[in-house]
Amino acid sequence: MTDIRVREFRFATDYPQASRLWNAVGPAVRVGMSDSETEIKKKLARDPDLFLVAEAGTELVGTVIGGFDGRRGLIYHLAVARLFRRKGVASLLMQEVENRLRDKGCLRCYLLVRPDNIDAQRYYEKVGWKVLDDLVFGKDLV
Repeated sequence: MTDIRVREFRFATDYPQASRLWNAVGPAVRVGMSDSETEIKKKLARDPDLFLVAEAGTELVGTVIGGFDGRRGLIYHLAVARLFRRKGVASLLMQEVENRLRDKGCLRCYLLVRPDNIDAQRYYEKVGWKVLDDLVFGKDLV
């Protein structure tokens, strides 16, 4: 595997690449209003240490965003460029964000996976995540 480095997201240089990656990975990542420049800047103001990227040289090849409300964690936007899949990039990102959440005192973490994303389901189960429920509610507050 090419040398992959995991680091914190830097808005000015990473946002354009991350946005392209999220749009290129297909239905695995839903790109929506919370992924606008303004909303991503809000995320970075709250906990920038939980927004990570993987890079190969100067190319951004993966992302993961973690959130922590002081009690529970949430993982979203785990995305890896097609040419870098099945090479350990997702695991590097997940291990790092999980460690950072654990260091903050997070005892339980959640993530959402689309029902038709079988590859993601298999990956998460392989790395120790458990299916908790198939009933998810959401509401846009705008």
